Amino acid sequence: MKKYLKFIVSCAIVISMASVSFAADPIKVGLLAGFTGPIESLTPPMAAAAELAFSEISESGIFLGGKTIKAVRADSTCIDAAAATAAAERLVTVEKVVALIGPSCSGTSAAVTNKVSAPNGITTISSSATSAALSELKDNGYFFRTAPSDARQGQVLANITMKKGIKKVAITYTNNDYGKGLSESFGTEYKKLGGKILMISSHEDGKADYSAEVGSLSASGASDLVIFGFIDQGGKGIIQASLDSGAFDSFIFTDGMIGPSLTKHFGKALNGSYGTMPGGESAATEKWKGIAKSSGIAIDGPFRGSSYDAAALIALAIQAGNSTDKASIQKHVMGVANAPGEKIFAGELKKALEILAKGGEIDYVGAEDVEFNEIGEVYGAYQEMEVINGEFVSVKVH
Repeated sequence: MKKYLKFIVSCAIVISMASVSFAADPIKVGLLAGFTGPIESLTPPMAAAAELAFSEISESGIFLGGKTIKAVRADSTCIDAAAATAAAERLVTVEKVVALIGPSCSGTSAAVTNKVSAPNGITTISSSATSAALSELKDNGYFFRTAPSDARQGQVLANITMKKGIKKVAITYTNNDYGKGLSESFGTEYKKLGGKILMISSHEDGKADYSAEVGSLSASGASDLVIFGFIDQGGKGIIQASLDSGAFDSFIFTDGMIGPSLTKHFGKALNGSYGTMPGGESAATEKWKGIAKSSGIAIDGPFRGSSYDAAALIALAIQAGNSTDKASIQKHVMGVANAPGEKIFAGELKKALEILAKGGEIDYVGAEDVEFNEIGEVYGAYQEMEVINGEFVSVKVH
């Protein structure tokens, strides 16, 4: 009898320990970002912002009845589609993630969505892939993005440029979907407004020297150079060759080129150069800036708030369906992102979880005023950024 009782007690302890272990196992979400490659200096604060949202969710004690959620990092490289796809496949098949944040860049987003996300029914929310071509993805409704399309960014930048009285430019773009898309949207709008493009040429990332590319661009006769590129490789190299040769000293950028590492490297040599990056000025964005600052996340570059939003939306979609089932997550993303429901700002994720746990509805506003259109994209606002005294400064919102 004593042996039998000991056996029962032992089984109870094992079951109890297993239950505790099961309860302690976090829900895993892939964080597929460009930790190496041409935007590697932009990626760490983006990742930190996404992980901040997950920490807020986990610490609430309400998520799926007390579970936690964590990001599993993987490197998309930004430009190597094969590497990004392999990383995504590992996250899905080995790490058993229930959703993906990312990839960071447009070309890798298309590859991952086509080869991994859509075929496997994995909800994927990119916070920084902005190519207009992504709007045409055959994604079966599994691809969303919290950063606005470059179709509008190119138009905004063209209008800013013409208002500055710059009527002739040369353009160089990184040879991928991101660069091509921006070149097309900017070029179309700029010419419609009366501007002249004296030369357009592509460049490849990862080269040691860009003097030949800059020489050709300079021969066009343009004084202002538009760079649709990346901050840590080709775009930076184009600037270096331009300044070294004296070919250009006035540059026009978009989000892939705006960050503290660029001004840290070139300093006041970039004074007067300007560009655009997603972001606005509203009650939502101001609240996010305060949260980011108190959490040690720098807001001197793009896609911080949109990364927080991507992570928050995945967690809230899980809570809304009370399930980590892949189809359930996809089904509930739009519902938590848009009206009707109580508005939820950054820092209010516990409140959102409480409402959803009681069967209520939320309208997630988040850090960047999220509102999805019918294909899961945001409209968004853009900050006009100018280099003043060697630093990027926000001078206007469009």
